[in-house]
Amino acid sequence: MSAYEIIPLRAFADNYVWTLRDARCAAVVDPGDARPVLDYLQREKLELVAILNTHHHADHVGGNGGLLARWKVPVFGPHDDRIREVTHRLKDGSRCTLPHFGIEFEVFEIPGHTRTHIAFHGGGMLFCGDTLFAAGCGRLFEGTPRQMHDSLSRLMQLPDDTRVYCGHEYTLSNIRFARAADPGNAALRELEATAKRLRDRDLPTLPSTIGQEKATNPFVRVREPAVVASASRFAGKALSDPVSVLGAIREWKNGF
Repeated sequence: MSAYEIIPLRAFADNYVWTLRDARCAAVVDPGDARPVLDYLQREKLELVAILNTHHHADHVGGNGGLLARWKVPVFGPHDDRIREVTHRLKDGSRCTLPHFGIEFEVFEIPGHTRTHIAFHGGGMLFCGDTLFAAGCGRLFEGTPRQMHDSLSRLMQLPDDTRVYCGHEYTLSNIRFARAADPGNAALRELEATAKRLRDRDLPTLPSTIGQEKATNPFVRVREPAVVASASRFAGKALSDPVSVLGAIREWKNGF
């Protein structure tokens, strides 16, 4: 089994291409842009061994072709013809193995942001693309509030110390909204202070953890009285079920 580390490679304005690496090889998650990956692998003299895709959006898969032009490696992704380069199409409960690193991921289907979104869970890590963010969740481009609620609820069943590697550096903006939706949450104030210190040093706020999300993320705290009250005020009517609460605060967040 190889000892490895996780490196965040920056792409575009706020994307992360999560890169598993050891002294010789690397695997990348959601390479929206090939250039930062090519530059890093060349500089570090690493060979690419696999690509993992969580969903079809171009800022997560746009670099596949450029990497495959250099390395012929397996590409693991959802059953979605919009990602042409996928060689291993995965469904809920599938296993994705990276033998070089001694990691086996279990695949979860987590629709909501897109209809075919998947996550990779293994080795104490969760690569969840744009479904779950630190203190937030993805926009509902192709899915419904029910799907997003079910997907987030499923992820919250993972161990609290699971490290959450999401696709974007959205933490501070998500916290600003979360404090409006969940006022009085002391854990959010602490998280904001920590995140600001990291960003002031130009460091990532990620990974998060499942435990942190349970304490701070309004989209998984949709049964908490403060979040229910905020959602009801936004909707202009009393809301009680968690799906309606999530739908209301997601709509609120869209224009926040």
